[in-house]
Amino acid sequence: MLRIGLTGGIASGKSVVTARLAELGAVVVDADALAREVVEPGTPGLAAIREAFGDGVIRPDGSLDRPALGAIVFADEGRRRTLNGIVHPLVRSAAAAIVAAAPADAVVVQDIPLLVETGQQGDFDLVVVVDAPDDVRVARMVGLRGMSEDEASARIAAQAGREERNAAADVILENTGSLAELLEQVDALWENVARKVS
Repeated sequence: MLRIGLTGGIASGKSVVTARLAELGAVVVDADALAREVVEPGTPGLAAIREAFGDGVIRPDGSLDRPALGAIVFADEGRRRTLNGIVHPLVRSAAAAIVAAAPADAVVVQDIPLLVETGQQGDFDLVVVVDAPDDVRVARMVGLRGMSEDEASARIAAQAGREERNAAADVILENTGSLAELLEQVDALWENVARKVS
């Protein structure tokens, strides 16, 4: 089994890379998807968030009000640490179960936005960073996600800087050009890692 930790700042293009690797045959563990699952209505994760942040972060239908929670945690580092202390252990446990169920010769790609921030780079055979300059990422968040420039900049500021993230990388995929150029880099990476496990 070859374990790849995939990371990159918000709006760097990680989801495109993850989707391509899944198409090529990787077993993908998506930390963002797991982070949503572990706080679904009725989960211990959501109960813990409600206890820590109050009813104001719960929608009338009983689900998590992500924008309300985001407004709190992106404005206050202490509150963000509280949230991470609830969600990260649950996500790691769910991820470990997926990895344990993967075939012995699998290429397992764990898409972890905060891989560097949470000090997990040593857990992988290979760390891959999807990189794009901050101004490009801000433009993507404004254009594609409808955020204000201030909101986008706050999200970027809440994560590790590019220099720190790239320093942890074994491979950097540059996402400043076209989609085709990014996919070309992903395909080359796959060819390389597929040889290692075959």
